[in-house]
Formats: sequence, C-alpha cells, structure tokens
Amino acid sequence: MSDVSDGLKTFISGYAANSADKKFHMPYNRKDLALDLIKVHDDRFSSLGGNKYFACVDMKGTDGKTYDIDFLMAVQPGKLNVTQTSVHKINGKPLYNWKEEKGVWKKVPVS
Repeated sequence: MSDVSDGLKTFISGYAANSADKKFHMPYNRKDLALDLIKVHDDRFSSLGGNKYFACVDMKGTDGKTYDIDFLMAVQPGKLNVTQTSVHKINGKPLYNWKEEKGVWKKVPVS
C-alpha cells in the first residue's frame, strides 16, 4: 500500500507542477476547483479487487474550504493510473457514503 500512496502523491504533485498556478485542478458543479494537497489518508486505502484501489485525500481549495477527494486507481507494477476523482466531503460534510457489499465497496446516498 505504501507504493500506492507514493504513486498517488507523485500523481497529485506532478499534475500540480504542470498547472500554471501549481494547484491540482478538478471540476465540481461546473466550477474548477484549484486545490493543494493536505494529506493522503494512508489508513483508508482500500482494494476494490483486481488491480483497482480507492484512496481518500484531503485538499485545501483556494476558496478556503477543505475537500475530501476520492481517487479511484488502477495499479500495475511501476504504474498508477487514476481512473476517477470525486468530491466526497466539503468541510467534513459527506456528499455520499461508501458501503461494503460482499467484499466490494460501492457509493451510497447519504442517509
């Protein structure tokens, strides 16, 4: 898992280094979020089966909010490919939750 964590940190920092403002950018609600990495939650890495993994990352927006971003990745020896990103929480408030069903993690509505 430390290789996955290191690969994700490298992905985020590399993406930010190539942007004009040195931020990690992602779309959310028709806006462009410009984000700085706070923390990769190494304790929340989850295998989704096969070579797919899920990671949770805290990032600070230029709007002052803290965003919990979920990264879905395909991992092969020496290569990490981010396949999806989504905003999971804003300032600690979840927009959806995760539930394990028969060993597979799925997004579920906030109850």
